Amino acid sequence: MTTSHSLAAEGLTLGYGDRVVVESLDLVVPPGEITVIVGANACGKSTLLRSLSRLLTPREGRVVLDGKEVHRMPAKKLARTLGLLPQSPVAPEGITVLDLVGRGRHPHQGLFSRWNDKDDAAVAAALEATQTTDLADRAVDELSGGQRQRVWIAMALAQQTDLLLLDEPTTFLDVSHQIEVLDLLTDLNRTRGTTIVMVLHDLNLAARYADHLIALADGRLHASGTPAEVLTEDSVRTVFGLDSRIVEDPVSGRPLMLPIGRHHVRPEPTSSPNHMQGTSR
Repeated sequence: MTTSHSLAAEGLTLGYGDRVVVESLDLVVPPGEITVIVGANACGKSTLLRSLSRLLTPREGRVVLDGKEVHRMPAKKLARTLGLLPQSPVAPEGITVLDLVGRGRHPHQGLFSRWNDKDDAAVAAALEATQTTDLADRAVDELSGGQRQRVWIAMALAQQTDLLLLDEPTTFLDVSHQIEVLDLLTDLNRTRGTTIVMVLHDLNLAARYADHLIALADGRLHASGTPAEVLTEDSVRTVFGLDSRIVEDPVSGRPLMLPIGRHHVRPEPTSSPNHMQGTSR
């Protein structure tokens, strides 16, 4: 694996039908780091990820990988460098876990090449990393939502790309498995240098795991940088319309967002004559 691949968006405008979702966006994905995209619902996070992986053609601008437009690259060549786990993927009916994860090896299969020991090893490692080895012979449509999500992540890992894009990889997972998946992706980044870009809804998990944070607001880039630079009270108010307090996470030392709800503000202490100290009898 290498950390030298560069991925960037230049003047990117994206949309569906008559609706513009992302407008005039410029960004650079730092190579070899974990980038997390955050923002309110319908702000363009998933749309941006689809375009970075060339599933969505820009109306204006371009996505550039190592100096080449991704929409002009051969599909299989791109798939050997960049992998995508979309939101809510659908598996073929009746397919087993082993067969689905094995499909992650498709970009590495040439016209005349056959399945080999390297493919077996990649699939086994992906199953082990996601704790799905014991599910290998099960049909994917028989699994729980959390189990299916881990299987999809295993397929993405089996692809063994240098860049990995994930749209809400913690969907359907309980808190314990959310942390396991994010720890797994961090290990992949730290040990293999895999550049990771993912969309997360949980701001505090984003701040804890991101090296680089991107905040979108109304289809535009509001802020990008380290979690400490991006996750501020002003940014949370602008991006999410939410008042908050930002404190230091006692576990990670990263910023921790505490939302302020109308019914959860600690009242100021009040005094009354009935509670005065030293009241005479």
